[in-house]
Amino acid sequence: MPRRGPLMFHELAAIYDLTYAAKDYRHECRALKDLAGASAHGPVERWLDVACGTGRHLEFLRRDYEVVGVDLSPQMLRIARRRLPGIRLVTGDMRTFDLGERFDVLSCLFSAIGHLSSERELARTFANFARHLRPGGVAIVEPWIDPRDWKPGHIHLVTQQNSERTFVRLATSRRRRNRSLIHYHYLLAEPGKEVRYRDDIDVGLMVPRERIAEILRQAGFRVRFVRPPEFSTGRGLIVGRRSRDG
Repeated sequence: MPRRGPLMFHELAAIYDLTYAAKDYRHECRALKDLAGASAHGPVERWLDVACGTGRHLEFLRRDYEVVGVDLSPQMLRIARRRLPGIRLVTGDMRTFDLGERFDVLSCLFSAIGHLSSERELARTFANFARHLRPGGVAIVEPWIDPRDWKPGHIHLVTQQNSERTFVRLATSRRRRNRSLIHYHYLLAEPGKEVRYRDDIDVGLMVPRERIAEILRQAGFRVRFVRPPEFSTGRGLIVGRRSRDG
């Protein structure tokens, strides 16, 4: 029987890219660049990626912009630093980080805002985003599941394998009012080692798109919602341009 429990977060960080090997970061970044160019007032030269994870988006964005990444996880950033030598990567909480500078574009992708616990925290986060954008700069936010799009009982399976490890993630889901509860079951097998199992319940805050847009407006943004086909989750992107008189 696989042993339960020893697959810790730093190990999950190490297999994060294996989990999302099918995600087309290159095409997503093309869409992001088009959105930024069409939405910002003035030139786009400096790009901040909040909740940057292992740096896969930054890997492509760095080719056209001066980039900086922020993430709460030191383990994720350790991988990102190996991928992005010379790029500034900062450990920080999206609600409170303070870089003391402003950018032309700020992205927060892969539904990272879903890990906030309340609309109050969402407002605090968006206010912090505004502080890190120049007037006329753009925030591009990928939301978590809109509660109207919730699929009861949805089951999702990911399997990935390379020469070093075989990884399986099975997700089942349920809902508690405006919270999604995704129960992840992980199996990790590596040659010569015992198969390891871990389960984890990820709690997500589900907020309607219109409410997210309203909170962004209250933080000083002009807002629109788009659905670039390059983003396969289907959750779309919320694009906010910071007021030029802010």
